Amino acid sequence: MTRKPAIRFESKDVTYNAGRWTLLKKFRQKATQIMDALEKAHLEAIVHGSIARGDVNMKSDIDVFLPYQTSSFALETALAQASISLNKRLIVQATPSYAMKGYVELDENTSVSFPMMKMRNIEREFYRFGGEANLKDLRGDLRVCGVDKRLMLIEPTREGHRESTIYGLENEVAKLLQISVETVLDRVHALLRRDEVGRTGVFIKKELSAAETFEMALERLADQNPAVRRRLTSLS
Repeated sequence: MTRKPAIRFESKDVTYNAGRWTLLKKFRQKATQIMDALEKAHLEAIVHGSIARGDVNMKSDIDVFLPYQTSSFALETALAQASISLNKRLIVQATPSYAMKGYVELDENTSVSFPMMKMRNIEREFYRFGGEANLKDLRGDLRVCGVDKRLMLIEPTREGHRESTIYGLENEVAKLLQISVETVLDRVHALLRRDEVGRTGVFIKKELSAAETFEMALERLADQNPAVRRRLTSLS
């Protein structure tokens, strides 16, 4: 069950037990393997969410993201050369105004994604809002601040982390995470709305066939869907 956003003031220190530290190490080692394979192909990536912050649990996803448009052939080749197998490939667009992204799903909880269109600033800052770490951060055992789906700010400590609600403190959180207040307010609105109406669907979600490239699928979607075509050219 998805944890609900906290809408009252809360702040507490959370201490990790040995099992949680071990789980974090395991997840980060897996993320490092993927990101190392990409780096060898000159593809710089980040991992975002609980893996970057450190507040993992058994159901945590490993979400690796390339924050720029790239060749899907280069990406898939880099993974293949590291003997990292692919489960499925998807094109996803959350709403007509958001950039379409390519997702290479490695297993049920692990994916590598990349934008197939130029992202708006608020879309790029989404990853910083939740917390993002690069390969150097992972190698140095660095954990970063970020906000989870409960709208709780996670700040790493020696023993675990401190968590506090961001509700009503959006300006302070924006400064801490070095992102715009607009991004923070957008995420607060989205997560509170999801809590109110439940998880919403996505505008486009398409699994690619074995013979299809991401670029071919995008071209076909743009030909068929005026909204995709408009978004594809809106920031060019």
